[in-house]
Amino acid sequence: MPPSQRSATAPSLRPFGVRWRWALLLMLAFGSGLLVASNPFRPSSENPAGTARAYLRFKEILSYVDRDYVDSADTEGLTDYAVARMLEKLDPHSVYLPANEREKADAFLKSSFEGVGLDFYFFRDTATVSSTLRSGPAEEAGVRLGDQLLRVGTKEVAGAHLTSSQLTALLRGARSSAVVLTVQRPGQPEPLSFTVMRRRLPNPSVEPGTVLADQQTGYLKINRFAGSTYDEFKKELDGLRRQGMTRLVLDLRGNPGGYLDRATRMADEFIAGSRKLVYTDGKGEQYDTQTYAHVPGDWEQGPLVVLVDENSASAAEVLAGALQDHDRALLVGRRTFGKGLVQQPIALQDGGELRLTIARYYTPAGRCIQKPYGRDAAAYQHELAERERRGELTSADSIPVAKELRFLTDHGRAVYGGGGIVPDVFVARDTVQNSAYFTHLCRRGVLRAYALAYYQHHKAALAALRPAQYQASFQLADAELAGVGRLGQLAGLPAGGAALRRCAPLVRHFIKAYVAQSVYGSEAARAVLREDDAELQQALQAVKDDTALVAILQQS
Repeated sequence: MPPSQRSATAPSLRPFGVRWRWALLLMLAFGSGLLVASNPFRPSSENPAGTARAYLRFKEILSYVDRDYVDSADTEGLTDYAVARMLEKLDPHSVYLPANEREKADAFLKSSFEGVGLDFYFFRDTATVSSTLRSGPAEEAGVRLGDQLLRVGTKEVAGAHLTSSQLTALLRGARSSAVVLTVQRPGQPEPLSFTVMRRRLPNPSVEPGTVLADQQTGYLKINRFAGSTYDEFKKELDGLRRQGMTRLVLDLRGNPGGYLDRATRMADEFIAGSRKLVYTDGKGEQYDTQTYAHVPGDWEQGPLVVLVDENSASAAEVLAGALQDHDRALLVGRRTFGKGLVQQPIALQDGGELRLTIARYYTPAGRCIQKPYGRDAAAYQHELAERERRGELTSADSIPVAKELRFLTDHGRAVYGGGGIVPDVFVARDTVQNSAYFTHLCRRGVLRAYALAYYQHHKAALAALRPAQYQASFQLADAELAGVGRLGQLAGLPAGGAALRRCAPLVRHFIKAYVAQSVYGSEAARAVLREDDAELQQALQAVKDDTALVAILQQS
């Protein structure tokens, strides 16, 4: 979801039609590829004298700066800067997290949090409530869809140029603590204030599974690998099986990773016997590991297709790579991110944490998942943009193939290393519709704002429609589409014109989904988004094609 529309305190609708590369990279740095283990300090025996000299040199220079520099110097800030630059010289994913950042990074991997239970989006620097968690603290206190947040406690938030994460931090807090939310409600002359008691709320990583229109294909989306992901996955998979699912589409698009063991436990549900799932290779043998399947899984034989894209990373790539190497699933989409470095979290005395790369991930066939990186951190950060520039997102022929890194799957199919997992079936990204103008419409909250206004003006008519009727009949007229362009101008965008016409199908589709969310809830919105999902449609064709799947579904 665009940064201006991310959830503050409740699980939110996350459309898979829009990708935010820098947000993914932040998660990759802070929360992915983690091994769960302790790591007490043990000085290296390889170069103790050199390490000692370097430590004394830094200590001496810092002391001189602190004592003699002409102006006052923030020595802690300088140390943080030096540490960050030092780690950049190692690899893109070794990072130091100060104590105040560590909690934020850990929240990504937690299955619950303390909050008030509302979603919001920003439009013209004002946060508007886009949904409230059913029976959550905010709803029970009286906060409603469409309320504009003016103050959180004593803090002015309207027009304060806050980021989503800053506003989220204000809304979250200790369990049972109270916060007063002051809002402006449309139609009310004066602001309203509500006292909301924070409490622990679920933060699911697996979206509710659904059986699609053919009544045979189950669809399950995994957004990240957090603490409760495996248990959530098992629950949803069991529910799909009880509904008569005979084939499964597993969606890993946009999944930035998380805990490795959750991903391998999930792989074990699909892969029979005691076959290798992943291995890591580090310095010496200390961090070398091999993980194998070892339990009878719940879906070891049924047809399986996995959706991946350029934002599938780390643990998601481990799962996809294992399924592909063992010919257990057909992968559909685009080449994955290529994050195959393993970070060890090391608690530091100041409350911060060092996440140090200690190994690399390899698929069962021997492919290294990590894409190449050099000393240019900026180039690595913009690698996805470079893929788009050279045409990789629209043409399979543009995907780089390292012929010397050729490996074979269990049934002898050729797969290649060099970074990321290349899918078996390529689906181009529509870069015409996914234009910069459409990105700005999303990022500035224009589509959300228009959808909410539409819902408020047509509430009675929409309430009379059942979800299936709405899904079959809703269509944004041309005159209404022009209204989106005018709202975009209010948000500071240039007049849409041709740019708006080019992305009109996406604009219509997303507004239809956002209106559905207001009327029926997030599940109805996700159902709308699945209607026009090219990658999912390709996956459905593949999972239904017995001829295409026979090679990978046969017993080894």
